[in-house]
Amino acid sequence: MPALAWAEAVTIGARLELLVDDQLIAAMPGVRLKLHEPRSRGTVLTFDRPWEGNVSGSGTVFRDGDLYRMYYRAGSAPELARAASLQPGETLVPAHPEFTCYAESKDGITWTKPALGLFEFGGSKENNIVWAGEASHNFSPFRDDNPETPPEERYKAVGNTRDHLNKKYALMGFVSPDGKRWRTVREKPIISDGRFDSLNVVFWDAIRRQYTAIYRTPYPERSGTTAYIARSIKFSRSKDFLEWEPGRVVDFGDAPVAHIYTNATVPYFRAPHHYLALPRRFHPWRTYFEDFEQEHPGVSDAIFMSSRDGVRWHRFEDAFIRPGRDERAWVHRSNEPFTGIVPTGPDEISIYVQRHYTFPSIHVERFTLRTDGFVSAHAGSAGGELTTKPLVFAGSRLVLNYATAAGGSIRLEIQDEAGRPLPGYALEESPLLFGDQVEAAVKWKNDRGYSGATTRLESLAGTPVRLRFVLRDADLYSFQFR
Repeated sequence: MPALAWAEAVTIGARLELLVDDQLIAAMPGVRLKLHEPRSRGTVLTFDRPWEGNVSGSGTVFRDGDLYRMYYRAGSAPELARAASLQPGETLVPAHPEFTCYAESKDGITWTKPALGLFEFGGSKENNIVWAGEASHNFSPFRDDNPETPPEERYKAVGNTRDHLNKKYALMGFVSPDGKRWRTVREKPIISDGRFDSLNVVFWDAIRRQYTAIYRTPYPERSGTTAYIARSIKFSRSKDFLEWEPGRVVDFGDAPVAHIYTNATVPYFRAPHHYLALPRRFHPWRTYFEDFEQEHPGVSDAIFMSSRDGVRWHRFEDAFIRPGRDERAWVHRSNEPFTGIVPTGPDEISIYVQRHYTFPSIHVERFTLRTDGFVSAHAGSAGGELTTKPLVFAGSRLVLNYATAAGGSIRLEIQDEAGRPLPGYALEESPLLFGDQVEAAVKWKNDRGYSGATTRLESLAGTPVRLRFVLRDADLYSFQFR
């Protein structure tokens, strides 16, 4: 095998590969990476309890076995509401300290707020509060699947608190045996080199066997910059959740400077080597409501970005979730995606977004996509081609997630590292794929068991090959060798 082919080859093994970036793509004439729009499924949670209110949000959702867990800030600030916009009969929850609250679901669609009896509010413990204190502003939990984690620390969290010794904000670490009863993991913060005034994310990365932190920081100073410093994020990692490497400001390549206010990063549950993020992008120079111009300027939308290492990010500039036609979604800090991308059906994934910030009608809205359906390699009716870099795979069959028009199609060629069609896998020997399938195995005639072993797909495993997809009025979302 030529040394150059091995040097260029990307080992993907049997992992699922999303078409969310161009890292595996060598060429794609007539094809573009198309960002898809999530579909709203309506309100799943409101913040109308006396201990909640009009600035609740900053949430986290994750699936834990047969249970879905949701954590969110419960807060009320009536002074931030637009009094002129209140409808007859609407009332605001009186101001109170912030709390972290908990909801749960069996399906990710219908949610309940259990009475946990842990913290008192208004003379009663009949509420769903799981943490009270400074860190409640952005308390961000996760299930820690590190095999070395003791059961009493199975759930972990981070939250912003003031580091009085260094007179700045920092992230405290928390642990819990059940996701409901929490304690600080130690007295001093675990991360201090950031800004932290939004939802900061930590999770266990099972692929890299490390804890990963993605957290808020200002952009570094840039030569010639006279405007205010924009909001960005940092990446750090740890082996034990307590001691962290110095954070690195992430690299967005040549993308324009933007206010990445929150990040909502998760390792995608079907392909955890892909970090997927749904930041709330803030536009402070544009205000929809004129009476908010001075005190509360800005509007927000949500965008989509991805990374394979936590440092270098591919960011789509088109909005992933727009405010839409509802005027109350155009207030400054609305439209914040919760951290969490979860399966809610055999071919459906859900994300959750806070809407109507500062209004009495503040709520959580569920959005759905097809499984893996964030981005596709898309070709129109004129057709196009996508050829991968040399890939080294493991497995005996190729599974695709695709959708075509009634007259559309996908055909596939497997090439050697130099781009020559392999016998039995040339384009003219490809099955004609059309329809809409989340998991469809490609079936070549020579892979049915009666051909010689030298032409069977598994004989190519471990050797660099290229995939050439010819698409016409079609979308390819992901592929995987199994």
